[in-house]
Amino acid sequence: MTLLADSLDISFDLAVRAILATRGRVITTGMGKAGHIGRKVAATLSSTGSPAIFVHPGEAAHGDLGVVQNTDSLLVLSNSGATIELLPLLHHVRSLGLPVLAITSQRSSLLATYADITMLLPEVDEACPEGIAPTTSSTMMLALGDALAIATMNARGFSRTELTGLHPGGAIGWRSQPIGRLIRNGSPLPLAALDTPLQDVIAQMTEASKGAAGIVDPNGILIGVITDGDLRRGFDAIPSCSAEQVMTRNPKTVAANVTVGDAAALMAEARITVIFVTDPVLAGRPIGLVHLLDLVMLP
Repeated sequence: MTLLADSLDISFDLAVRAILATRGRVITTGMGKAGHIGRKVAATLSSTGSPAIFVHPGEAAHGDLGVVQNTDSLLVLSNSGATIELLPLLHHVRSLGLPVLAITSQRSSLLATYADITMLLPEVDEACPEGIAPTTSSTMMLALGDALAIATMNARGFSRTELTGLHPGGAIGWRSQPIGRLIRNGSPLPLAALDTPLQDVIAQMTEASKGAAGIVDPNGILIGVITDGDLRRGFDAIPSCSAEQVMTRNPKTVAANVTVGDAAALMAEARITVIFVTDPVLAGRPIGLVHLLDLVMLP
């Protein structure tokens, strides 16, 4: 990969600019292993702010040329640059006057003669014992395609909010959602006043089953928290203590609009297993309580 990185030149920058200038979609294409890489590159481009779609060269010659619009650009992947199946798509795109970007290892190849911008892969041996099966070359194609997508994303100023908006599913979607969505409406929230007897606080903690209770001032602002650990440390004083005497002041909290991922990171850094969720507008007013296990996406 160092060899690939060192081989990058102005063509890479021109390719990024061409993708940025594409008003429609980036059409990716390739045969065999290069085609599989082309599908992945299209998916990465689309998820990072550059709409893209893969078109199979064989299918293109049998009607799928209609996918190409006059606002698109074409990104072609072929290590040899001599893949005959690419010609119908190349002819069609050239007839429309659309930009053609190529990833190949052969500067004088047929593909390079059609391309407006050619990004050359270093000529290295395949990892295959016979030096035939696409291995090293396809890996370099994948790396270069990902680099194109990320460089274009940065140049576009595609934000984290926009990125996560395109990933509502899976672990990315889970960690990107506001923690307020995990709050169960109607569930008892263990809150008590400063002078509440500790035995009553324990009853609230038991009902909520979160291992903690919040202590609020007369205005409903969270000023302390009592956890199972606090109860163990003050076990002997339970019959005679009030909440104020046992609570930990100035507890860690998260606003409801903080992401699950950021909340989990805060809890890990603070080494706590429960945290109160507060109103994002009325600072300090608790509206929910989550346990670290609530932040783990279940399979």
